[in-house]
This record gives sequence, C-alpha cells and structure tokens, in this order.
Amino acid sequence: MKHLLLAILCAAAISGCTHSIDTVNLGIDDVYYIYRMQKLPLHSALTGEHYRWSVDGSDCGTDAPDYIFLAAEEGTYSLSFDIIDAATPYHFDFTVHVLHEEVEYSPYIAHVYEYRPAPGQFVNEMPKYEPGDTEADMVRKAQDCISGTNDVMISLGAYGGYVTFGFDHTVVNIPGEYDFRIWGNAFYELINPELKGGSCEPGIVWVSYDTNCNGLPDDTWYELAGSDYGNPATRHAYTLTYSAPDPDREPVKNGSFIDDAAYIAWTDSDGASGFVPHNIFHKQSYWPMWLHDRTYSLSGSCLPPNAIDTSGNGTYFVLYSFAWGYVDNHPNDNDELNSFKIDWAVDADGMPVALPGIDFVRVQTGINQYCGWIGETSTELSKAVDLHIPILPDLPPEPI
Repeated sequence: MKHLLLAILCAAAISGCTHSIDTVNLGIDDVYYIYRMQKLPLHSALTGEHYRWSVDGSDCGTDAPDYIFLAAEEGTYSLSFDIIDAATPYHFDFTVHVLHEEVEYSPYIAHVYEYRPAPGQFVNEMPKYEPGDTEADMVRKAQDCISGTNDVMISLGAYGGYVTFGFDHTVVNIPGEYDFRIWGNAFYELINPELKGGSCEPGIVWVSYDTNCNGLPDDTWYELAGSDYGNPATRHAYTLTYSAPDPDREPVKNGSFIDDAAYIAWTDSDGASGFVPHNIFHKQSYWPMWLHDRTYSLSGSCLPPNAIDTSGNGTYFVLYSFAWGYVDNHPNDNDELNSFKIDWAVDADGMPVALPGIDFVRVQTGINQYCGWIGETSTELSKAVDLHIPILPDLPPEPI
C-alpha cells in the first residue's frame, strides 16, 4: 500500500522540462518530485530588482527570475528563492525530491536530430542513400547507424559536415570528470605510432543545453575548446559554401586516381576557393542527393591542416592527431583522448561557459583539406556514450 501511495504521489507531482508548472503564490510549489538527470524549470510570477536561487544553502550564481534545477543524484534537495527588492522583498523555501527513473536510462545515443554532411567520397554510402530518400529519411538512417548499441560508421564529408544527436536524458556536467565519449575510426601508422600520425580526421564538438525546454536543438551552441582552439592558425566564425556540380560539364582528369579534379567547387569566408575532387575509388555522387539546393553553406571553426605529404609527390599523406578534444582524432583504444568535458564549453567570444548539463551534441568535420588519393579529410563516427551512466554487460540468453 505504501508503494502504491508513493506511485500515485509521484505520478501527480513529477515535473519535467515539458510539463507546465501551476502558479501557486509566487509561481513555485512547496514540493516537487522529479527524476534524476531531468530538468525542472522554475519561474517566478512576481518581479523585483534582483533575484537569488540557492540549493542546499549554496548560491546558484544566477540573478534571473527563472532557474532550471538539475541533479545527477537521487535525494532530497532544499531550495530557496529570494526576491531582493526594497519595496517588496520575498523569501520562499521549497523542496525537490529527486527519484531514480522508472525505466533505466541508456548510456547510448537515443536520437539523431540533424544529419547534414558536406560533399565527400563516402557521402550517399555511409549511410546509404536510396532514390527518393528525403532529408528526414537520411536522419533516420543516421540514427539507425549510431543509436543504442549500434556501431555503424557514418561519414560527415568534407569541412563543415555535421550530425546532431542526443540521449534519453540530460548529460549532467560533473566538474573535473569526462562527461561523454565518441567513437571514430582514426588510426596511427605502424611505422612510427609514437608520432600519433596516420589517419586522424578531427571533428569539432559543439554542445547545447535545452534552456527553452522544447526538446529541439534550437538553443545556443557552444564549442568545446579542444587543444588547438587557441592555435593562431585556427579560424573561428569560418564559413564555406559548396556548389553542386553541373552534370553536363566535362570532367577534369588529373593523374591516375582523380577522374574529376574540379568536381564540386567551394568558396570560403576568407576569399579562398577550391574543389572537392572525384576519385576513381568511389563512383557515386559526392553531393548529398537528398538536398535540392544547388549551393549550401556550413559554418564553424576550422582547424589548421594536419596532413604532411611524406612522399613529396602526393602519393602518401600522414594525418597527425591534435593533442586532445576532437572526434576521430585518436584510435578508439585510447579512452581519455576520445572523451569530452562539458567544462570545455566556450561562447562565441571564446569565453568559458558554465553549463549544468547538455541535451544536444553536434560533431562537425573540422578541417578543410585534401590529401591526394586519400581524398578529403572527413570525420567519421559510430557511437557515443554518457560516461555517467554505466554500460551494463550483455546478459546470456535465458535457457529455453
């Protein structure tokens, strides 16, 4: 009977980011029940000169009339809200009970919201485009590849291509700890592995916190500042525009493995221009076939080139890894170098941002570079996990 009563109370009182909160007194209830790693938006119905929120006696560091409560751990939290106003000061204490979720969270990707690759030799193949597929179909296919325990590589194409995904909960920022991990397909060459060069195609990571609580990746994005964010050769607020190839144009052959050196033209915000060539190894169109626009632009930060032509004639390139903070930048057997901290987030001016957690992750190819027969530098990834949710071992099948 006790458990039934608790279930009824929880069903009636649990509040989340998608639930409205009834206005009681100043708009805040005395008691809330929420699940861990879920947001509780709180709104003041009264106004004043200044506001202060605190949790268990610690100031939350915000002077706004709204506050989103988020907790990684179960327990009972004592909150207070103050309106600091000479004419109408107000103090209110209330309690939030954080419960364990009824259905265990998954550590893996739950949703892919966007898949917008740049042109590239693996585009239309990873994932596979079928005639008639729409952008929504390709987003679904990307989700089928990298969500849950699936581990199927998708390609983001040349510079700027990206995928946006999220989990079935908010990934909580635990200061000092790595918060999530992403798998790519980087490897070091066998000759000099200690130099950490081989096939390393770094992708920049962006994160977003669902502050408007609508479940969509339409809030502010913050770049995770990896090791080369401050490199003088890294360009920020960089934009590159691709133009679809004219199907009637005459291909420009160049050498034995390039069958169209002037295949897909691009121009960038620095005034430079170039091409994504078409090679003999991948015969399909490199232009995303589900896109109907003849041009499209992709923006973000652009890392400096990381490839060295060790042959001197364009036949052998080594792509060297950056120190840390990028996807598809180090082999997957290095846990730490493929993991990320929300604490690395910076705003558009490069200033650190204190995020309580993140709901959306975007991975974007971070280099505009072509490497002979290897082709364009394109970030690939296959899965991601929230490092704060344990990965349970596979259970053996039950005996028949």
